[in-house]
Amino acid sequence: MAESVTIARPYAEALFRAAKESGNLAKWAGQVALLGQVAANPEACAAIGDPNVAAPQLVDLFRSACGTAVDAELSSFIQLLSDNDRLGLLPEIAGLYESYKQAEEGTRQAEIISAFPIDAAQVNALVPQLESVFKTRLEASVSVDPELIGGIKVVVGDQMLDASVRGKLDAMATALNN
Repeated sequence: MAESVTIARPYAEALFRAAKESGNLAKWAGQVALLGQVAANPEACAAIGDPNVAAPQLVDLFRSACGTAVDAELSSFIQLLSDNDRLGLLPEIAGLYESYKQAEEGTRQAEIISAFPIDAAQVNALVPQLESVFKTRLEASVSVDPELIGGIKVVVGDQMLDASVRGKLDAMATALNN
């Protein structure tokens, strides 16, 4: 995993610089995410790893899968990745590109894990509180994990805020064992 991210980093950095210089950061973010999703598709993964599928066929596959959603510059990027046998890195490139974009905009991705489903109004009320805790603007995504029993757990980068019942029970068990 670390090796693929290391190889993907220069491509993501170059793509980010080109997008920034052309003023297309947000526009390209959606297109790069789409390319990453296409590359992560099991059928595309099989085609990328198949030695019987030629590079031009892979480029055509990606261009047809994305259709008009990908502009000419990114179409050229697909060609570059294909020429260097790096199409399989698109999911990592997309992730890195998004992290560079968020850093440029001063935002970070927050994953809110809740014991129960929460609606958009609750998320909108929670995000400002989390922004004051993490001292940055946050873009939140929400998932549900019933194992938490109650409350939420928030992950921002390598930081975690655990306000779940499961977390409190685990802390109590640790305290009792010591």
